[in-house]
Amino acid sequence: MYWLHELPEEAIRLADKFQEEIALLLTDVVMPEMNGRELTRKLHETYPALKTLFMSGYTANVIAHQGVLDKGINFMQKPFSIKELSNKVKAAMSK
Repeated sequence: MYWLHELPEEAIRLADKFQEEIALLLTDVVMPEMNGRELTRKLHETYPALKTLFMSGYTANVIAHQGVLDKGINFMQKPFSIKELSNKVKAAMSK
């Protein structure tokens, strides 16, 4: 498992260099340069089976209302516990 705490363009650059399949992207919804949905779209070009778990300090309702994410996506509101993260990762991977 790799953790990237970088800008979206840096995440794309690192993913392009990665030699193995990437199974899950854990990304913030709101970031500089592009949002999490745009980052997911770009990474799907190389990793079509990529699952995504979005997170944000904003509520899911606020984000859906802003049109950034669609209903039914894998979403986790910050702050969250390790147990919540584990449960959300399991749910995202099983979809």
